[in-house]
Amino acid sequence: MPYEWLPPSPEGARLHLWPYRSLPRRGFVWFVGATAALIAVPLIGVLGSPVLWALLPFLIAAIAAIWWALDRSYRDAEIVEDLLLTPARMTLTRHGPRGRHQSWEANPHWVRVERHETGGPVPQYLTFSGGPRPVEIGAFLTPEERLTLEHELRQHLRALR
Repeated sequence: MPYEWLPPSPEGARLHLWPYRSLPRRGFVWFVGATAALIAVPLIGVLGSPVLWALLPFLIAAIAAIWWALDRSYRDAEIVEDLLLTPARMTLTRHGPRGRHQSWEANPHWVRVERHETGGPVPQYLTFSGGPRPVEIGAFLTPEERLTLEHELRQHLRALR
């Protein structure tokens, strides 16, 4: 699962969430390399002719566009959510793409985990309420992972009370 409860510390319980990546960085390099090799195969027939120079800029542009699109996808998915649970304070910090940070704090005694089966941006949408405003958690997880996370969050909050 793309989240983990970190080992207990004196600070309290800590949860770390991140989006799932179906293509790791190493696979990214292999994919772009294989695409470049497959695009270069038709060029073998035109080696030594002026047609090669006419096609080459377009093929290089196609490979560069693939590289840029995949890299942009990676940068946009650089989301990390950190949840710190202590008896006195519950803090959720979201580190978003391009250096954006958002933070939310509340007293865990008043916080409720709410699951919205429908009506949210994703199925089984999870939110915390009871603080200054409702806040989402794990919107990038699958519905099954959000159901499991909901159960674990309820257990941890129950243990704090």
